[in-house]
Amino acid sequence: MVSMKDVAREAGVSQPAVSYAYSGSSKISTTQREHIFAVAERLGYPGPSVRGRSLRSGRVGAIGLVVMDQLSYALEDPWAVSLLKGISRVDALANVALTLFPMNSTKLEAQGSDSTLAVRGLVDGLIVSTLPDDHPLVPFIANRQLPLVVVDSPKLPGVNYVGIDDHGAAMVQMNHLLELGHLKIGIIVERLRPDGQTGPVSRERFAASTEMIARERLGGYVEAAEQAGLSFEALRIVEAGGFTQELGERAARGLLGQQEVTAVIAVSDVMALGCLTAARALEYKVPEELSVIGFDDIPDAARFDLTTIRQPLVEKGEWAARVLTQLIEAGPEAEAAREKIFPTRLIVRGTTASPATAA
Repeated sequence: MVSMKDVAREAGVSQPAVSYAYSGSSKISTTQREHIFAVAERLGYPGPSVRGRSLRSGRVGAIGLVVMDQLSYALEDPWAVSLLKGISRVDALANVALTLFPMNSTKLEAQGSDSTLAVRGLVDGLIVSTLPDDHPLVPFIANRQLPLVVVDSPKLPGVNYVGIDDHGAAMVQMNHLLELGHLKIGIIVERLRPDGQTGPVSRERFAASTEMIARERLGGYVEAAEQAGLSFEALRIVEAGGFTQELGERAARGLLGQQEVTAVIAVSDVMALGCLTAARALEYKVPEELSVIGFDDIPDAARFDLTTIRQPLVEKGEWAARVLTQLIEAGPEAEAAREKIFPTRLIVRGTTASPATAA
């Protein structure tokens, strides 16, 4: 196994210099640090082990939370805020620093090296949340052998995981509308790939998706619809290109302005709230002329009387944090990876009803 001494010899520096590189010390230059990391990567050296640290020792530790998109959005997004709330419930983390690592989806290739340098040796463990399958950080994390818990996606072999049955819950969403009598149904998906594409979704675009949650939920919608005799082409599926309510509203305007639909399924409450805003602007009566159903049951869902799928957002963050602290404390003796799938529930409120044209 490659050691720090091997890296120092190959890089032509002292062993303390390698240690300084990984600790972020100012005792070496940026150029020298990058040279050391390049040599380490070529040799396959993963960095100094942090598993020996314990959150119950007298030292102050640190864990990292990897979130998608810009930090400003992560701090405003109801899903991310709920995740942080769950993490904060864990008493063992009371004196532990939490470092946020935002991954800007528009610069995946360029971010590959930057993001790996950011997490290299700076945290005792990581919670990763909703990264695309092909994000460059994913293979680095898998090889780093850091204590790791994934929330929702990506699902990695041998890695602790917490999530929900997105496919099954999505089928419940679709079946709710079908049982009400809706046959002209629109779907707003946040994004299928982090490339900024918006507009109608083809089968090819769906098949090429790298976003696990969107892919699973859209798959659930399609399966439930096909069971009811509605083909993929009969559904009006549009991609918003991102996660904000403004993008959801824009996608809904395009859907409602060009397609005759009596109901809209959104893959998140944020998208659904954007749809309600668009429907109001276009003078649709909800639910008399248009039914809308979301997913997540964020706090604003109840305030806007939104029918939705409830999932335990806070509880997922708490479970992830508890398991991560146990992994860090156990070190190399940690038990086999665990998986937790929380249940979901349909919450029927005032934004769904039978279509006015139903018999």
